[in-house]
Amino acid sequence: MIDLKQNEVWFVTGSQHLYGPKTLEQVAEHSREMAAYLGSSAQIPVRVVFKPVLTSAEAIRDLCLEANSTKNCVGLITWMHTFSPAKMWIAGLTQLKKPFLHLHTQYNREIPWAEIDMNFMNLNQAAHGDREFGFIGSRLRLNRKVVVGFWKDEEVQSSIGAWTRAASAWADSQGGKVARFGDNMRDVAVTEGDKVEAQIRLGYDVYGYGVGDLVKVVNRVTDAEIDQLVNQYLDEYDVAAALRPGGERNTSLREGARIELGLRNFLQAGNFNAFTTTFEDLHGLAQLPGLAVQRLMRDGYGFGAEGDWKTSALVRAMKVMAAGLKGGVSFMEDYTYHFSASGDKVLGAHMLEICESIASNKPKLEILPLSIGGKADPVRLIFDANTGPAIGASIMDMGQRFRMVANIVDVVPTDEPLPKLPVARALWLPRPNLKTAAAAWIYAGGAHHTSFSYSVTAEHLQDFADMAGIEFLLIDENTRVDEFKDKLRWNDLYYQLSKGL
Repeated sequence: MIDLKQNEVWFVTGSQHLYGPKTLEQVAEHSREMAAYLGSSAQIPVRVVFKPVLTSAEAIRDLCLEANSTKNCVGLITWMHTFSPAKMWIAGLTQLKKPFLHLHTQYNREIPWAEIDMNFMNLNQAAHGDREFGFIGSRLRLNRKVVVGFWKDEEVQSSIGAWTRAASAWADSQGGKVARFGDNMRDVAVTEGDKVEAQIRLGYDVYGYGVGDLVKVVNRVTDAEIDQLVNQYLDEYDVAAALRPGGERNTSLREGARIELGLRNFLQAGNFNAFTTTFEDLHGLAQLPGLAVQRLMRDGYGFGAEGDWKTSALVRAMKVMAAGLKGGVSFMEDYTYHFSASGDKVLGAHMLEICESIASNKPKLEILPLSIGGKADPVRLIFDANTGPAIGASIMDMGQRFRMVANIVDVVPTDEPLPKLPVARALWLPRPNLKTAAAAWIYAGGAHHTSFSYSVTAEHLQDFADMAGIEFLLIDENTRVDEFKDKLRWNDLYYQLSKGL
């Protein structure tokens, strides 16, 4: 499982020696208090570590290099309590490899009208100290997040918390590993992409394996291991009678357990955090992995069907962002539409592989025919997804760059039961409406596969995209197709020109 408390962000305060040792002692005291307060916030899932106040170019550079080499440091929160001349920051910031957030705040909430004097002004001058720091970030064209407001406010803590989740996902992606069993689905375009550029830009590495490599591990699973896992199934799910011990299809459930154990062992042995499969390449497997994929996603693995390694890596990143939050994250696909006077809707599903973390009810463990893949009937979990606001996101390789597009949606109950649909599913109303959302998605080249979540927000995804330096497009209640098309045109120009800036 994913534990964000193993990560930390460093609370870094800038000042200088101009104001004397007493002022610097107060700066350090205030900074230590602020770091402790933010670290105790329920909105911030990582540890916030106070670092000594920085007053020289050498100290700044040393701290940035230390952050680079400290594995569990996922980023810096920077704040200029006083005026910190920004030329001091150039050597450090140009070598910093971790993301940073610029917190524009001040220790005191309000001006002490009757007592304010020049000593107070010299100590509490973030209003212009942070502007000096902001200039050098812009002059160096550094990606960073700027959060403005009083540090005890919930809104400020929420925004910092979102960034720390994105920073944790970014750290997880650096050196992350995706295992591909088989290749991409034949003739499909959007699941293709430049794996070398993905590693350069996004940090994770994509490894290819023949299905036979997986089958060897699957075949080594013992009956005792299968017995133990089947008992877990019986405890956790509403298992169909035919699959239960003594049932006529129990051997199929045991085969599903064998595939799960083999997949899990393979991924753990190779230190992978995401994987793909494809129904076109199942040689040696008795059935398409359905239940196995659903349960591995539940445990934090990223997944993409038909060899879709970009979506697999995004599902993993969003799993990290969502760790500890309610709602869940799943691989998803826009499958079919419901055009209706009550509101046009999208039915999202996949052949089998929807994560149970988004289930609204206890999943049913069933075995039913699947008219694709050419293998034995696979076991799978069937459920309706939770209702409420959610987001679907996709990453595409546009040739010259990676683009992330996301759509905020509202998941609703199905109009009627779906007794014959043998897969997990979600029904939603896209914002602002299906016609606008689908048109914008198509103009953007958005994929049919997405990572879908009730807990990850547009802010998380924007922060992550900024860290990666990739394009981010949001479709929400404010989207208009004409304005969206203009943004696509301007972005094409910007991302071409920015290479030479």
